[in-house]
Amino acid sequence: MSRKPVDRADLPPLLAEVFRKHGYEGASLALISEATGLGKGSLYNFFPGGKEEMAAAVLADVDAWFEEHVFAPLRQESDADKAVSSMLDAVDAYFHSGRRVCLVGAFALDDARSRFPERIRGYFARWVAALAEALARGGRKDAAILAEEAVGLIQGAIVLSQALGDTGAFDRAIDGLRRRLVAPQTRSRSAQA
Repeated sequence: MSRKPVDRADLPPLLAEVFRKHGYEGASLALISEATGLGKGSLYNFFPGGKEEMAAAVLADVDAWFEEHVFAPLRQESDADKAVSSMLDAVDAYFHSGRRVCLVGAFALDDARSRFPERIRGYFARWVAALAEALARGGRKDAAILAEEAVGLIQGAIVLSQALGDTGAFDRAIDGLRRRLVAPQTRSRSAQA
């Protein structure tokens, strides 16, 4: 039996899976209670603002992960190819090779978009901007367009993998982006690691 969360910081990953599976509107307090092992009173103790505060905490948790593992490395790594390759590796791991729904993307497509517009817009804008910055450091003149296309392709591949029940679409998208965005010598080093 899994242990009950005793700290608010333990809850966002559990809540995220409920929101991924059921969407914002479908994530009832009963489902959240079942997933966390906490009663409604305990949930409101941790999140007095209810489900909206829970979703905000999940978005903040996702954002923090992406800032640490994707956005900051793209901005800070001096070797552009290494930065982009690391981003692709991190995204592949985070989305479980297309088996995990992008929660921010899902929220962008449902009623949650009107509740969290700045968070959703900021997540995607920062991703595109950080990737464009890395690509520009690598000498790509079309960096902004390529970055937007890459993030769109990743998001689309997640949807396609989910719809088809086949992670091959996601794997091919990541491999295609690696071939298109990363120099051959860096790609071969990444494949050997």
